[in-house]
Amino acid sequence: MQLQQLLSRTRKAIDDYHMIQDGDRIAVGISGGKDSLALLYALSELRRFYPKKYELIAISINLGYEIDYSEVKKLCENLSVELQVIQTEIKSIVFDIRKEDNPCSLCSKLRKGAFNDAAKSAGCNKAAYAHHRDDVIETLLMSLIYEGRIHTFAPVTYLDRSEITLIRPLIYVNECDIVGFQHKYDLPVFKNPCPADGYTKREDIKNLIKQLDAEAPGIRDRLFRAIISGTIPSWVKPEDPETPVH
Repeated sequence: MQLQQLLSRTRKAIDDYHMIQDGDRIAVGISGGKDSLALLYALSELRRFYPKKYELIAISINLGYEIDYSEVKKLCENLSVELQVIQTEIKSIVFDIRKEDNPCSLCSKLRKGAFNDAAKSAGCNKAAYAHHRDDVIETLLMSLIYEGRIHTFAPVTYLDRSEITLIRPLIYVNECDIVGFQHKYDLPVFKNPCPADGYTKREDIKNLIKQLDAEAPGIRDRLFRAIISGTIPSWVKPEDPETPVH
């Protein structure tokens, strides 16, 4: 995927759901994976011509692993974005102290809490997560299969506790296109050091969708169309461009 295509789809999501207003200071969550780096790249480049002016800061929550951030720092410098790395003991809490059988849930909660606190401390009023189109679909099926409800995360969510608005500008971008963008622009991705990586319910859902798509090609498009045209309240596009969706 070319940069122009990434910017076009990112801007459409931002415009459709009024994710950005003048004067916003946005924290971009950096995990070191392809999705978060592509999001950082897109929002950084979009700053140059987007009519509403905003600031960016990149924040990475280190869970307690030894990680070389040197290449990510170079990318941030090239994009003129400050990078903050927040050191935590989340790995020790999840695996050593709590010894969780299902570590992903607690890890996610602690990681998001640390990120939101860091964003608030950095003076941000918004935070950007790198969830893409496939994540939207997978979350819908996970909610349906494991929770018995029709639900997926919203394009825009206001977090009362931290007083930060969470935005997801990549919701119109396919994961396979992000993979192409990563290779074309040589994004400095580093491997997820978590021992639970690849052994999650989300990975099971990914495999299920692949099987369904082999039998009924185009199922991803139909599922996503059902989300954006259905009755999930948080996906109804706002009419007033000055009123963000909560």
